[in-house]
Amino acid sequence: MVNQPALIIIDVQKAFNLPYWGERNNPSAEENMKRLLEEWRKRRLTIIHIQHVNKENVESMFHPNTETVKFKQEVQPLQGEIVIQKSVNSAFIGTDLKKLLKEKSCNSVIIVGLTTNHCVETTTRMAGNLGFSTYLVSDATATFNREGPDGVQYSAEEIHNMTLVNLHEEFATIATTSGILEKVRKGQL
Repeated sequence: MVNQPALIIIDVQKAFNLPYWGERNNPSAEENMKRLLEEWRKRRLTIIHIQHVNKENVESMFHPNTETVKFKQEVQPLQGEIVIQKSVNSAFIGTDLKKLLKEKSCNSVIIVGLTTNHCVETTTRMAGNLGFSTYLVSDATATFNREGPDGVQYSAEEIHNMTLVNLHEEFATIATTSGILEKVRKGQL
């Protein structure tokens, strides 16, 4: 069977709109995710929505009973699209994601979502380790400012870029939305 590239959209949930997270990079990330999603839908390719859920802590912004656990409007799953819930950083742990990708002959995965240095990075590393041809779309993911253990403040852009550096050509090919759209239209994924 011919490879079908899967678009994996990680944790694009309303919780990440909360001021709690601080300053963010890539303000157009969701719009780029939407562009990719529309192309995948048009071509009837595999789309997998990943949703982070914390069933244990009723105070969590990711608890199933909260408004903030829901997907953002730009990437709202349509009826019939696959939604996988996870409770840890990797979308492969405790889920049937790997099995699902194999069953659908998805040898290549295109990863987008929130946040670059957490669930996106962890899932990307595992996808690469599991042997998938993995693409991380740099302008369709974003993160937030963070403080290091030494008290040094790091900007979202610094963290985002260092994550891309760490993943590039080791675990994934780093690409742009336009680059991926061109590749999928030419059947090169």
